[in-house]
Amino acid sequence: MHDEAADTDPVRRTLLSMMTMAPAFAAGMSGAGAPARAAIGEAPTGLADAIEAYNRATTSNDVATLADLVTEDYMLVNSDATVQDKASYLADFEVQGFKIDAYEVEQPVQRTYGDAAFTAWLMRLGWTQEGLHQSRRLRIVHVWTRQEGRWRIAFTQLTRAPE
Repeated sequence: MHDEAADTDPVRRTLLSMMTMAPAFAAGMSGAGAPARAAIGEAPTGLADAIEAYNRATTSNDVATLADLVTEDYMLVNSDATVQDKASYLADFEVQGFKIDAYEVEQPVQRTYGDAAFTAWLMRLGWTQEGLHQSRRLRIVHVWTRQEGRWRIAFTQLTRAPE
């Protein structure tokens, strides 16, 4: 099936082509012996600040900042293969007792393609939900797009990583 909207929207075209490259990109990040920052390129203006704001907002349940940092058509693919849209993603942070633990970014990677970028890292994600604490090792990949001069996340993929 041909999607004419993808042909006419340059941001959507870029994101679709980047998502087809994501598996190869993620596979290339798995070099276990590589130095943690070796693969990071120079961040374009504003991207490093947006990443920091995302990390801070995630661990402080700052829904307003997260809402501003993700696009209206944001999609999250969780490590259990479930998919969430922007409203569902933000609703998680408003659930009483839901809290993501502070985490350390390991093996960060960044690639920029004009007004689109991939960022990724490995982390141990811990969180509390419904009184139960959980934790797992994950690789997170974000697809960012520069809209009206600022960076926003359009797509996130979480993949379980071996312990």
